[in-house]
Amino acid sequence: MAEELVRNESPSEYFRELVESAMKRQRLEARELTSFYLVNLLTGFVHFDRSTVPPEDDALGMRFVKALQAAGARQRDELRQVGDLSLFISGFFADSLTRSLVDVDYYIYLGGYAYTSLARQGDDTFGDVFDELAGKFAAFVDVLGEVSEQSALASNADLLRLYERWLRTRSRRSGELLAARGIVPNPSVGNRFIQ
Repeated sequence: MAEELVRNESPSEYFRELVESAMKRQRLEARELTSFYLVNLLTGFVHFDRSTVPPEDDALGMRFVKALQAAGARQRDELRQVGDLSLFISGFFADSLTRSLVDVDYYIYLGGYAYTSLARQGDDTFGDVFDELAGKFAAFVDVLGEVSEQSALASNADLLRLYERWLRTRSRRSGELLAARGIVPNPSVGNRFIQ
């Protein structure tokens, strides 16, 4: 039977299916609560209303520094925003980052560090989730990258961009996508050079 053109499901159900199937295909084990967190993160960006948020002119790195200087609940909220934005941007928009001042590896580092800071606070219900997100940040970026592709919000048709992404991140998933297209990634090549 042909697949339906319009599916009757909530964004949470839609993203849960995509996240779980991406994690399964990528053989990524994660806590159920971490998977739930990713689904809610994606759903939050679907329902994101910029009119309720004060404009932030600061770059994400500056927001991170300000978050570290804050205290209490404000610090946790701001660190979480930095981690979530870093994960979302690096997962959904990695290809567009090659044309910007900072690259995907910057977002991976920044997001991982923000989640690590949250996990170390120890007083949060989501401490284990933030610890897992920090420890497997690049793998979760790959999961969101696959969700992005499945949602038709991004494309890896350009083989050169895919290879450049693999050079920067050494992502297992990017390597597998290259291998599926007949390109064997060479780990001896430096980060900024293309063979």
